[in-house]
Amino acid sequence: RQGVVGLLLRDAELRGALRNLHLRGVPDVGALKNKLERGKASLQDLCTLYRASARLPSLMSALEEGLARAEAERGTEMVENLGDDAEASPLEAEAAFGSSVPALPSPASLLRQRFLAPLRACHAPEALVRFEELLEAAVDLDRIPDEYLIAASYDAALQSLQSRREELEEEIAEASAAAAEDLGLQLDKTLKMEWHRSANTRVRCLRITAKEERAVRGKLQKGYLELETRKDGIKFTNRRLKKAADALWALSAEYEGRQADLVAQVVGVAATFVPLWDEVGSVLADLDVLAALAEVAASAPLPYCRPELLPAEAGLLDFEALRHACVEVQDGVSYVPNDARLERGRSWFQLVTGPNMGGKSTHLRAVGVAVLLAQIGSYVPAASARVALRDAVFTRVGAGDCQLRGVSTFMAEMLETAALLRAATADSLVIVDELGRGTSTWDGLGLAWAIAEHLMSSVQAATLFATHFHELTALQGPGGVANFHVDAAVDPATGSVTMLYALHPGSCDESFGIHVAEYARFPPEIVAEAKRTTQAAERALVGKKGGDQALDPGSRAPEEASALL
Repeated sequence: RQGVVGLLLRDAELRGALRNLHLRGVPDVGALKNKLERGKASLQDLCTLYRASARLPSLMSALEEGLARAEAERGTEMVENLGDDAEASPLEAEAAFGSSVPALPSPASLLRQRFLAPLRACHAPEALVRFEELLEAAVDLDRIPDEYLIAASYDAALQSLQSRREELEEEIAEASAAAAEDLGLQLDKTLKMEWHRSANTRVRCLRITAKEERAVRGKLQKGYLELETRKDGIKFTNRRLKKAADALWALSAEYEGRQADLVAQVVGVAATFVPLWDEVGSVLADLDVLAALAEVAASAPLPYCRPELLPAEAGLLDFEALRHACVEVQDGVSYVPNDARLERGRSWFQLVTGPNMGGKSTHLRAVGVAVLLAQIGSYVPAASARVALRDAVFTRVGAGDCQLRGVSTFMAEMLETAALLRAATADSLVIVDELGRGTSTWDGLGLAWAIAEHLMSSVQAATLFATHFHELTALQGPGGVANFHVDAAVDPATGSVTMLYALHPGSCDESFGIHVAEYARFPPEIVAEAKRTTQAAERALVGKKGGDQALDPGSRAPEEASALL
């Protein structure tokens, strides 16, 4: 997948043709295939698949042209390395993943084998070409999109019914013209053809306005039957018109019944092509995803890189100048890239502290998204990337309740964390953001500390743990625990805070929450009172620490603090 994304990234012509010309008009083949398989497809669904099948030759031609360009550029097929746009030998691939991994063909060969060859097989004369022939023979394509009907020429009985319908339509037209002449009115001007609904029928009739009715009232009373009187006019008929209209109504019911029977037959025959549509849907969906990944990389503000994938036991997630794929494309955003290196035994568990709105959550999510992108075969928004394969990415980010189930915000957080602790393994990536906020400070700290220790010692998964419990930074030490913080600059003169969004080693013991409240334009008196209360609480805490160090987990060694909590 990486190789195909790289090929599409380099070939803007092929990428544009696939996304803007060919794949854009392809329907949800999988959903239509499922309806067809269950016998729930309509004639319109079959026609939608017919149009999708008719698009395949031009799509395959675009792929052929792109492959010709790629093969001309490369000259010969080479096994691709996991580095950026480089070629690798089978020995290098074996060194990275072991001898069990076969040598990979070139991206052009992969594109031909995985996409072009299956599409050609599915659109062969004995395959979907027959599906197209079925629809062309069975469906009246000239009536689309106004009506979806079986063509009269497809069935002798339907043809006979259609001929009789046309004869009755002609009889109705002649009867209407005769009535117009008899009444001295102009058909389609002062005398209109309309439908009249009764309890069980819907038949053709004539209508005139109330003004015209006064002029022909005498004639209407002789040989005409009034059907309906309304403010906008009168609907009526005569014996000849009624006979033809009633006959057409009865015949139409028979015609529609025959149409329904034939539609069921055609859908049944079309269902035999379900395996082919299953293959086509899978191929087109994969191609659409890979083309989209290439488009994202091509349209990013800064270049994406091709990540180097490592075996899980390598124990390394290393990103240089990593960005968040979604945040960097927002209007008015000047993204500050950060390096991220999680290495087993050194920085496998990272505690991230720093001010509110400083970029902690964005950094955590950027790492999670980058790992996911790397493992699905995408390029990633970084200058370079090395990713040891993860078996899962677990996140505890954000907060929300569920009132209908009686689940509070804190309970939802605990449930998600419990699921994470049960499922995560040493080969997982765990992302935890602001754990323990929805309860008392000491309860939250105790839970956050215990969960962090469990992740470090028992699970041993690569972990990014953002927190405002600065006491947790005491966990840093041998064994792969490292502290990181995001920076903020404080103006000594004004006290204003500027977020720098840069990640650095070490801890930060300030959250700047009151500064965020000022930024949100809190009333000045509330901000001032918050500052006074915070300063008083800090002085009281400092005094208490001086008198009783035993209550402060942060003043203890990690083992002692854990026992205390």
